Amino acid sequence: MITWATAAPAISATFLASIVEVVEAFTIVLAVGTVQGWRPALTGTAAGLSVLGLLVLALGPVINRIPLQSLQLVIGILLLLFGLRWLRKAILRAAGIIALHDEDLAFAKETASLTDAARRDATRRNWIAGLAAFKAVVLEGVEVVFVVIAVGAGRGLLWPAAMGALAACLLVLAIGFAVHKPLSRVPENTLKFGVGVMLSAFGVYWTGEGLGVAWPGHDFAILGLGVVFLAVGLALVPIARPSQEIPR
Repeated sequence: MITWATAAPAISATFLASIVEVVEAFTIVLAVGTVQGWRPALTGTAAGLSVLGLLVLALGPVINRIPLQSLQLVIGILLLLFGLRWLRKAILRAAGIIALHDEDLAFAKETASLTDAARRDATRRNWIAGLAAFKAVVLEGVEVVFVVIAVGAGRGLLWPAAMGALAACLLVLAIGFAVHKPLSRVPENTLKFGVGVMLSAFGVYWTGEGLGVAWPGHDFAILGLGVVFLAVGLALVPIARPSQEIPR
């Protein structure tokens, strides 16, 4: 039986991860709609969502045929690698080694590219604009699909995980269309830090489940693992920060 204590970590992980990806995709779609018009932007978006839907339909039956323990081990390892990649980049950005992602800058670059393409014939520029929206939705959406499947598959949490992702999509779209500009105030690196922590915790937990580890507290062990990853991540930020030379 699915309880709130079991579903809450899955919903939170997919919600936060999806916000990051949807904001990035929305920035490009908004640039397409602003420069070239909403017809190619919405056409590309609809095509991208269709591809993602087909991907989910194709993966569903395959996942159900894989033995649970093997599924947990494979997904656990992939989820851990995925989470550690996000966490590593978030730590390096917080330490000032990698530049923070700037949605305003991304919007400006995409707008400049589309404006340059708009100088050519109308048919070609519509295709380029629609393709830009399609690519953004598919590339960012694939990561959302992966996170939803990785977090929810095998434990009956696909629906809660999908609800978290859907809620993030609706929230970003509602705010984005209301303000009609890039969501540059979203603390993206903070979200990526939190998502990296949560996905890494899920990854360790699922890998242990696949190896037959009896976690103390069962699903509550995910929270404990998350605290460990959060503490280690925060401790690594000042260590990774470049030391300034003392002026002579």
